[in-house]
Amino acid sequence: MSLSTLNTPSADEPARERDGRDTAAPALSELTTLRVGGPVDEYVEAESEAELIDAVRAADDADRPLLVIGGGSNLLVADEGFAGVVVRDVRQGLDADLEDSCGTDGACGGASLRLPAGQDWDSFVAQAVANEWVGVEALSGIPGTVGAAPVQNIGAYGQEVSGVVASVVTWDRATGSRRTFTLSELGFGYRTSLLKRTMRSGDPDDPGAPWYPTPRYVVLEVNLQMRLGSLSAPVGYGELARRLGVEVGQRAPSAEVREAVLELRGGKGMLLDGVGGAPLGDHDRWSAGSFFTNPVLPADAADELPEDAPRFAVRSATPESTVSPSLGVVDPTLVKTSAAWLIEHAGFTKGFGLAGEHSPARLSTRHTLALTNRGGATAADVVALARTVRDGVRDAFGIELEPEPVLVGTAL
Repeated sequence: MSLSTLNTPSADEPARERDGRDTAAPALSELTTLRVGGPVDEYVEAESEAELIDAVRAADDADRPLLVIGGGSNLLVADEGFAGVVVRDVRQGLDADLEDSCGTDGACGGASLRLPAGQDWDSFVAQAVANEWVGVEALSGIPGTVGAAPVQNIGAYGQEVSGVVASVVTWDRATGSRRTFTLSELGFGYRTSLLKRTMRSGDPDDPGAPWYPTPRYVVLEVNLQMRLGSLSAPVGYGELARRLGVEVGQRAPSAEVREAVLELRGGKGMLLDGVGGAPLGDHDRWSAGSFFTNPVLPADAADELPEDAPRFAVRSATPESTVSPSLGVVDPTLVKTSAAWLIEHAGFTKGFGLAGEHSPARLSTRHTLALTNRGGATAADVVALARTVRDGVRDAFGIELEPEPVLVGTAL
């Protein structure tokens, strides 16, 4: 097995400390955007698909806990660390097959793209916009990797990745074989998918369930189908439409959409250091992005919220075409509201911390939905803040906020 791994001993230095930890492995605080989390037993970087499969299979065969990571932007790992194998997919690149012929209706062909799971997401979005591949421009600035995108069904500003996914190639840890899921099989929903649900659901037909903290199906490759054109998919979010000077449902130049989204995200502290010109060392960016998902409520439950509470239509995650899932069919029985609104109206202001301005973990000074590390926070500090916010919203509105990051070795 040829692996790029950091647990090989040197000639004059033992590879492991007395507690069995890998002395060469980085701590999880070095691998996650929250910058908290303790040491790991073993750390492997996979530079090919074969190396990734070998590392996953070796951990499973040895019955060792497994944590597969990409950009580390959706993780909160305990201060005690991870007593198992951490595998990071570092593959980059893409293969594109383009069909650029145009029909009499003015619609042009598309781009069929094949990307390794380790590919940096925002670098891909920048390339897509530059090449006029339509359908991910509003997903600019989201940290993480391509492989994590369909697991979470990432979305922002009216787009979701489900709008361009054609299929996902995975490694099935239960059967020890590759398995490909088509769009219709992936079970996309708001910030969820079949892949993600295997981490939590106890499937009676799957003796290995639940698979946690790594799904049963480890993403190897993502295949996307994207329209060609200089104009974006229909803009599906009011704030973005206003910034662009268009109506919801209209299109705008994709490059302008990307620029506007980066500006909006930057103003909310939702960009990593250096992305979109974001300055270095800004602790509002030491976060996992949005820490809580926006609650999706039965319509009658949403009617019990205050009149000024935001209400958003819940639309099909799988669009009727590949332009954008944000304009799909509305489900009249469900309403989505704003987690940030609930947090603020439960009494938690921007910059809130359990010990005031000296708190090591605080809500972002720009956006109440981000829990931030002010430079010396531990995972326990972040968890304590998250619990306080969750409990405050539940007491005020009877709504239980759900964390968006994967919590490893800890819980709210």
